[in-house]
Amino acid sequence: MLPDKAGVVIVGGGVMGTSIAFHLAEAGVTDVLLLEQNELGSGSTSKAAGGIRANFSDELNIALGARSLEAFARFGERPGQEIDLHRVGYLFLLSTAEQVELFEESTRLQNAAGQPTRMLDVAEAVRLAPVLSPDGLVAACFSPNDGHCTPESVVLGYATAARKLGAKLVTNCEVTGIDAVGNEIRAVRTTRGTVATSTVICAAGAWSAPLAAMVGVDLPVTPLRRQIVVTEAIPGLPRDMPMTIDFSSTFYFHGEGPGLLVGMSDPEEEPGFLLNRSDSWLPRLTAAMEQRAPSLLDAGLASGWAGLYENTPDHNALIGEATTVSRFLYATGFSGHGFLQGPAIGEILRDLYLTRRPFVDISPLDANRFQTSGLRAEQNIV
Repeated sequence: MLPDKAGVVIVGGGVMGTSIAFHLAEAGVTDVLLLEQNELGSGSTSKAAGGIRANFSDELNIALGARSLEAFARFGERPGQEIDLHRVGYLFLLSTAEQVELFEESTRLQNAAGQPTRMLDVAEAVRLAPVLSPDGLVAACFSPNDGHCTPESVVLGYATAARKLGAKLVTNCEVTGIDAVGNEIRAVRTTRGTVATSTVICAAGAWSAPLAAMVGVDLPVTPLRRQIVVTEAIPGLPRDMPMTIDFSSTFYFHGEGPGLLVGMSDPEEEPGFLLNRSDSWLPRLTAAMEQRAPSLLDAGLASGWAGLYENTPDHNALIGEATTVSRFLYATGFSGHGFLQGPAIGEILRDLYLTRRPFVDISPLDANRFQTSGLRAEQNIV
């Protein structure tokens, strides 16, 4: 049942939306309403690889990742949900001197922020991930505090706790319009009715651009299909093997049940909302596996899926409040590292809504940066 009015309407029921709903309700905000066009977590969150890390080259992303790692570690107590957390670390494999220089600098930034990231030689990397071939590698970077968990469980935990605290979460409810008078939001129109409100928070992921356009706000978010496969059981696979990423090819894997979850970017993928599985990327994946982990070629594929990245021009998030319309807040465009920043973003949007100072200055991630300060570099992306 859709209420007639709400103090704040959150659009999007993935990790961002549910985290924001939880943090607002926990802070005592009443009349919190979350709207999701399908089922909770059914968008990009449920298709994510589940990696969580603070291994970035940008100090702001390091801070967001580190804050979220702390929250994931305590998730069983707050909000209270088992998320199958595996803190096995992230292992970046490096093949050139330029990559080594880049990761040495990002390691210094992470160490300064209190993260125990360290550079490794090739032999150490192979000991951590015995399926690797050392051919062509020159070094690696390992961040032991990182790891992976189950995205759907994180959404469930936030959603359940938000509802217990009084927030209302409505699924199968698509937003069709946002009404404003002057620069003030008055209502949100949906396929299930109209809700009077003065505040909208956009957490719509890959669908954010058309939502923001309803109030004349430009959020440059482009959807891009990414695919993942899961192998059949691999005998003798170490269960504590890190989330491993070959930085040159973007081929990555981590443990998933008795097998591995495997993914890789596809440079030939065109922007769009395609969600069907395609085999066109598999030859490139196979070539990367043959070079970096040839033993994995013997593993059969048990399942797979496609999901959407929500890319921005500089592969950094858009977080802030619109200047052209009152109380339109946004947290979107995470470009593949949104799930892992979800807990921190819930805190930040809570504070922006309450006009409090967040734990970190997020003004560099304002959507207007592309017209003012320009692109913001983040190198440790996949």
